[in-house]
Amino acid sequence: MKVDQKGHTITIKDTQRDFTSFLMKVTHQYKTFEKHNIIIDLSYHTGLTINEIKLLLPLSEQHKKSKKSFVIVGSDIDYNAIPDKLTVVPSSLEANDIIEMEEIERDLGF
Repeated sequence: MKVDQKGHTITIKDTQRDFTSFLMKVTHQYKTFEKHNIIIDLSYHTGLTINEIKLLLPLSEQHKKSKKSFVIVGSDIDYNAIPDKLTVVPSSLEANDIIEMEEIERDLGF
């Protein structure tokens, strides 16, 4: 697991390609990330199922309740099958764009 911080955003990358242990690490270390916007980078994973991605839903909902962004980066995913409550994009650039737009919305009171 690799963690990079830029400003108010933390990017967490799974470098070991073991989604289950990565999810456990992120969940256990969540308190250290909760004050920042979070990008979960799963781009190293190929063949992730929608059900595996849905396992991030409770963490995403908890994070969004505290008025912070939670974006997942993934490739080879059917984006139409992802629940609306999860934000999944194909690249880190798009993840940062989403966070920037959500920050503007929060500043404007939406």
